[in-house]
Amino acid sequence: MGRLWDKLTGTQHPDSGVAPLSSGDVRAALLALNGPDVPYRVREALPAEKADLVAECQIPRVGVRLKTRMRLVPDKQEVRFLDERWENRSAGNAQAQYGRGHAPAVYRQWETKEEPDGRRRKVESFRFDTREMTDPLREAVLGSGWTYRGMFRF
Repeated sequence: MGRLWDKLTGTQHPDSGVAPLSSGDVRAALLALNGPDVPYRVREALPAEKADLVAECQIPRVGVRLKTRMRLVPDKQEVRFLDERWENRSAGNAQAQYGRGHAPAVYRQWETKEEPDGRRRKVESFRFDTREMTDPLREAVLGSGWTYRGMFRF
């Protein structure tokens, strides 16, 4: 059940032989992911978020907001994470749809283009993969020798 549960939650363990870093170094590695070329922001968590760090990403073009809350557990050398997602893709004032847990998704927009011979075809005009945010977080944790453990609630 352990491997199946790990797959469902998105849990991954570091390669053997990677020396675990201190919790301060793991925190610094995660905060160092911030930059002008990334679609997300890693910050210190607010007390109400019940976490140590939070990574956030907002994609207005497709009406999606992502949040990954992370709690560092130094005794077990693991970062527990909870992925949350709000989607509001309908017109009007409809409520946003909420989901949580490990669930990679790709959001796309298409448009119709007319070719020189007059035929029309659909082409992808926008694409966002949630792994653009979650993969760097996971790699920073695993590279620090810690386990990246998915949770369904904090």
